[in-house]
Amino acid sequence: MKYICLGYLDEKQWKALPESDRNALMTSVSLTDDVLRQDGHFAGGEALQSPQNATTLRWRNGKMTVTDGPYAETKEQLGGILLLEARDPETTPSN
Repeated sequence: MKYICLGYLDEKQWKALPESDRNALMTSVSLTDDVLRQDGHFAGGEALQSPQNATTLRWRNGKMTVTDGPYAETKEQLGGILLLEARDPETTPSN
């Protein structure tokens, strides 16, 4: 069974972090991805562009509309996706 994990971030908080903290966090994420690969749970993943570069696609009433930016009224934006493979939720890496 496949599971999707959505990674959210507050871009203002991210930019406020010292570069050393951002690098440490990215190293930690990479190490976690490595463990997921070794255990056979990593099925794919992708970082997304920042909200300033985003495009939103919506399908409504049989037509697609394309708009610039996510324009979400939240502090956090979707920063990336991770696709995990596991027999069931109990065998996912977080358990």
